[in-house]
Amino acid sequence: MQIEGTGIFGLLVITPPRIGDVRGFFAETWSRDKLLGHGIALDFVQDNHSLSAQAGTVRGLHFQAPPHAQAKLVRCGRGVLFDVAVDIRRGSPSYGKWFGIELSFENGRQLLIPAGFAHGFVTRAPQTEIIYKCSDRYAPETEGALAWNDPDIGIDWGLGGVAPLLSAKDGAAPAFAGFDSPFTFEGGLA
Repeated sequence: MQIEGTGIFGLLVITPPRIGDVRGFFAETWSRDKLLGHGIALDFVQDNHSLSAQAGTVRGLHFQAPPHAQAKLVRCGRGVLFDVAVDIRRGSPSYGKWFGIELSFENGRQLLIPAGFAHGFVTRAPQTEIIYKCSDRYAPETEGALAWNDPDIGIDWGLGGVAPLLSAKDGAAPAFAGFDSPFTFEGGLA
């Protein structure tokens, strides 16, 4: 497994090798033992899979607060998406900073997002599927969200002026200014 830093402590890009032949390929997308060998100790308890029918669909920025905070391992099962994580850990040297990466069926890359990040994505192709593992169960009473287009965060979603397809909930998410984060940074230097 190829593991790359992103410049934000704990946020990693993981690219599993694909073994291919004339039939297609095989990839081991998650291995507890291999990640432990890189000092990454996570247990996942739930897998999620969503389909976005249209290109330009934005989902996020979402998080779950403690005691049900979630780390996620995100990949694209079909299509192309631009995946984004925003550091919302109070005291982090990268608090309020974002990282984005294109995940696609073709490139096989994954984003490992620790707890303490808001997560979202925009689809770049129709019929795009996102598949992700979560380290805690879905707990709607702990859900939180931030405005996907908040200028204080400044994410470049690459929409080129096209209006995104949003849920009513995501369209009404609060701004980052005045956000009282339930997360505290506990890592070392970024």
